[in-house]
Amino acid sequence: MSPVQLTYEQLKAYEGQPTGTAGVGKDLVNEPMIRHWCEAMGDTGPAYRGPDAIAPPTMLQAWTMGGLSGHLDRSGAYGELSGLLDDAGYTSIVATDCEQEYLRPLRPGDRITFDAVIESVSERKTTKLGTGHFITTRMDIRADGEPAGTHRFRVLKYAPAARPPKTAEQPQAPEQPRARRPRPVINRDNAGFWEGVAGHRLLIQRCTGCRTLRFPWLPGCNACGSAEWDTVEASGAGTVFSYVVMHHPPFPAFTAPEHGADTPGPYAVGLIELAEGVRIVSNVVGVPYDKVRIGMPVRLEFLYVDDELELPVFRAAEGGEG
Repeated sequence: MSPVQLTYEQLKAYEGQPTGTAGVGKDLVNEPMIRHWCEAMGDTGPAYRGPDAIAPPTMLQAWTMGGLSGHLDRSGAYGELSGLLDDAGYTSIVATDCEQEYLRPLRPGDRITFDAVIESVSERKTTKLGTGHFITTRMDIRADGEPAGTHRFRVLKYAPAARPPKTAEQPQAPEQPRARRPRPVINRDNAGFWEGVAGHRLLIQRCTGCRTLRFPWLPGCNACGSAEWDTVEASGAGTVFSYVVMHHPPFPAFTAPEHGADTPGPYAVGLIELAEGVRIVSNVVGVPYDKVRIGMPVRLEFLYVDDELELPVFRAAEGGEG
């Protein structure tokens, strides 16, 4: 289909148009889903269990989702807008961010209803991915008729940037200094963790009141509320609990130094369950990114990612590539 010319006024006309009216959550807020969420997130907060349990606030959108069968009460405004952008050559899409506002806790038994609207369409923007328009949708969520929260979701509909072909005649670009990873923010609550890393020790906080282990480091125990704690050193053994493979956008600073690559490429970020029972987000190394698997045994090591920064990473154990 040939690209068509769009004016910003055509796109702006979609602002305020509903994408869903009087939608109803497919299930009441319920304890099993709260439990599954908390298990997946490793959140043992006492507020999410027991007779007075509430749902984790970040589950706000979960109660509105339609699942594989979707919702049947959606308007066509969003689809029309997306189709216009497709026809104009903005055929790619990437989610950029979301924002949530919480107005009241959700409790088991609450019936969720919601309205959704196209809140804004940006003017044409140029990004590293390409040129396009940001679309923001807003969902206003109610629990048993009371305002419960707001969820905003933003995407970029864009035309991928053209990449000039490489030819033998093109001059070599001057060598650029290697990009550095962002520096960790070290404060009084996590300074002890980074001191441990400097000494090649992975330290886990332990509440001296109830003996619960916790990671990442926090100023107080999320199980009993005590502010008193000590540390235990992780053995270094763990397994891949979950993982993602990062493809876009490419960040040169995150090219694995051990591979000696000159250009950024996909890399695996793992949620590692340590033998002690807590979980840590880190890179999985020593195995191609497409060979990482849930349940894969890994072992802690420390890796200099540049001349100044050393980080704990996890190497696939021998025979774990499977």
